[in-house]
Amino acid sequence: MIHLKNLDKTYKNGDQVLHVLKDIELLIEENEFVAVMGPSGSGKSTLMNMIGCLDQPSSGSYYLSGTDIAGQPQKTLADIRNKNIGFVFQQFHLLPRISALNNVELPLIYAGVKKKERQERAKEALVKVGLEERVSHLPNQLSGGQKQRVAIARALVNRPSLILADEPTGALDTKSGEQIMGLFDTLHEEGATLVVVTHEQEVADYARRIVTFRDGEIIEDRRRDRVVL
Repeated sequence: MIHLKNLDKTYKNGDQVLHVLKDIELLIEENEFVAVMGPSGSGKSTLMNMIGCLDQPSSGSYYLSGTDIAGQPQKTLADIRNKNIGFVFQQFHLLPRISALNNVELPLIYAGVKKKERQERAKEALVKVGLEERVSHLPNQLSGGQKQRVAIARALVNRPSLILADEPTGALDTKSGEQIMGLFDTLHEEGATLVVVTHEQEVADYARRIVTFRDGEIIEDRRRDRVVL
C-alpha cells in the first residue's frame, strides 16, 4: 500500500541545508497497524506529511496503492487525500458552531456527495465510534475524548484506505487516550490500515509494528517481539 524508496526531504535556511529525512526505505502493507516513534525533530511528523500527501519529497519515490505520488500537482494530491486518506490530529480541528454530525459530513461535502447520503454516512460513522447519542451536540458540549471520536468518525466517513493519526492522544487524559487507542485497535481488526505518529511508548504498544526514527533516519523497525531492521 505505502512504499517509500530512497526518499529524502531537505529544507533550505539561508545557506544551510537541513536534511529532515534521509534515504528512507519503508514498505507498509494493507491492513497493517504501524506506530512511528521518535523524539522531537527526528523526522516523524515530516514523514506523516509525506505519507499524507501534504508535502512532497526532495528526491526519491512514494507510491500509494501503486500510484506514484512524487511530482503530482496540488489538485491531484488533494483528490488523493480526500478519496484515500483519513486524518486524525492531536488538536481535533472541529468547527465550533456546527454539530458533531455536520463536522463529520464535511469531507463528503468536498467530495460532492448529496445531502441525504452525507447524513446517512455521517450517522453511520458516529455510531461506529460510539457517539450515536451525540450527533446533535456542538463541540463545546463534548468531552475531549468525545471530540476525538468525532474527529475519527470524520476520518472514516469517506471510507479511506488509510488512516493517519498524528499524536492522537496528546490532548487527552489517560483514560480517554486508552479508549481512543482501543477504538483504533478495533478498526484495525476490522481491516483498516493505520499509521500512528507518537512519542509515547504506551500508545505505540497498541500497534503491531513500531518504526523508530532518529535524526531523519529509521533506526529500528520492529514487529511485535521480532526486530526486522
